[in-house]
Amino acid sequence: MRTLNENTITDAVLEQLSGTPNPRFKQIIEAAVRHLHAFAREVNLTPQEWLEGIRFFTEVGQKCTPYRQEFILLSDTLGLSALVGLMSDKRTPGIHTDTSLLGPFYRQNSPRFKLGDSIAKKTKGKEVVLWGRVQDANGRGIPHASIEVWQTDELGDYDMQRPAAEEMDLRGTLESDSEGRYYFRSVVPAGYSIPMDGPVGEMIRAQNRHGLRPSHVHYLIGAPGYKELVTALYIAGDPHIESDTVFGVTDSLVVKVSDPEPASPFPNLPQIKYDFTLSAAGKDEGSGRVGADPSQITKNVAAVH
Repeated sequence: MRTLNENTITDAVLEQLSGTPNPRFKQIIEAAVRHLHAFAREVNLTPQEWLEGIRFFTEVGQKCTPYRQEFILLSDTLGLSALVGLMSDKRTPGIHTDTSLLGPFYRQNSPRFKLGDSIAKKTKGKEVVLWGRVQDANGRGIPHASIEVWQTDELGDYDMQRPAAEEMDLRGTLESDSEGRYYFRSVVPAGYSIPMDGPVGEMIRAQNRHGLRPSHVHYLIGAPGYKELVTALYIAGDPHIESDTVFGVTDSLVVKVSDPEPASPFPNLPQIKYDFTLSAAGKDEGSGRVGADPSQITKNVAAVH
């Protein structure tokens, strides 16, 4: 019989895990055990603190609904989502647009729009045209690329945060033309606070953080033969560009709302112009999405039980 103490317990657990048949799962769970045990030893975790952690994670799970993903929000605010995205980005070969977070407010099957349409149906913000090209690493336009976009309104709310959360607004799916060009109308989004009425908000306040995100527009772009791009454009001048509470901003993704110009598809509107570059898809490459539609996660969890 092995004598267990605070040091030998880790090896005992790893020994039981040694028969895990899936090699990647085995690698991940063994590393998780080693780091969790090392964490507990480093901080000399007490039973009361352990129980408080259990309470916190329980409340995070209880806050999740088909329209809210508190666990993704937790991952975002701890920088884990950004780290996973940055590591995925590093594995992507060649020239490509930097990635950013999918975030907890993505929704599948958003309404389809034609080029030039407005995705803002129930909003009265400052109208703007967003346009540019989807191109490959050599600057050639990628025809018929799928482009999903979503953003907040002029008050900083996503449609999922409104009373009628099932009604989609300020999000949509469009397709680039035969030369890779895209253009659509929307409103200038407002920066916003992450949801602070749950356990993640409680954590943010305990850390004396502001919990605010700068103004941005999300993009999810894909085409056959190319790696799907998850990114966002951040509006220059927002006071929280340098302190995004989910660490999503990189310099290359900061854009200006510029004055109208004759070359714009809507030459009388203020504009956000940006060209996106996709990298060629690698073999057996999984999804680069760091995030998911909350309803899909809730559904999958329910199916397991």
